[in-house]
Amino acid sequence: EGGAPGVSPRSKMAAGSGGSGRRRRGALRLLMRVGSVLLTRFPFWHCFSSLLLNAERAEHRRKPDIQVPYLYFDMGAAVLCASFMSFGVKRRWFALGAALQLAISTYAAYLGAYAHYGDWLKVRMYSRTIAIIGGFLVLASGAGEIYRQKPRNRSLQSTGQVFIGIYLICVAYSLQHSKEDRLAYLSGIPGGEIALQLLFVLYGILALSFLSGYYITLAAQILSVILPLVVLFIDGNLGYWHDSRRVEFWNQMKLIGQNVGIFGAAVILATDG
Repeated sequence: EGGAPGVSPRSKMAAGSGGSGRRRRGALRLLMRVGSVLLTRFPFWHCFSSLLLNAERAEHRRKPDIQVPYLYFDMGAAVLCASFMSFGVKRRWFALGAALQLAISTYAAYLGAYAHYGDWLKVRMYSRTIAIIGGFLVLASGAGEIYRQKPRNRSLQSTGQVFIGIYLICVAYSLQHSKEDRLAYLSGIPGGEIALQLLFVLYGILALSFLSGYYITLAAQILSVILPLVVLFIDGNLGYWHDSRRVEFWNQMKLIGQNVGIFGAAVILATDG
């Protein structure tokens, strides 16, 4: 009654549910594309912030993490991988190359030991690097592809998820054992010590999910909600990190970029896990 002749109510309901399903798939594809953009463009920000960090250190006559000739090769490789990933040309291969490049440069910086960091800062820096490498491995597995032409490599995705799980363990560890991180969270979130302990439990549960491979989509969705808040209220508190904790300004900006890249990887897993 009042409808088109010959169209049953059941057909109308089916058409309505089909339309909502298409809208949901469209929204998931859009979010997945946003995650891919953030992760594939991360090397550009990493190189830009590293150059400005080295300029900041040069003013104080401090050496970069990697010796200058090798530093340019490292940045060239990062920009090359990021460019091909951004244009979608052999994305899986260049995501794997980006993961390898980041692993080699981090290991070279660790061996060189030209810059001296506190233990708490090393945990923040290296754990985020491990998570970014994990994100590139997830991308290299075929996750985040809107039109997937080859089957996904589940072993690469599982390895990437384990790397992100290691990062989450390090965050949970820092909330208990790093005075600097504890103060940053206590000053940035309401609820005091109780909220801090709840976050510790939440990070631990998320880490177990990523390490075990169970409930990955749900865990990635939760992480996708947490990370923007962490970037805004914890990492974005430049007065605390730069003025009080003496973290170099562009080193902190690089750390912020790393968390944005990890957020991109979490969004990919949340929409295409």
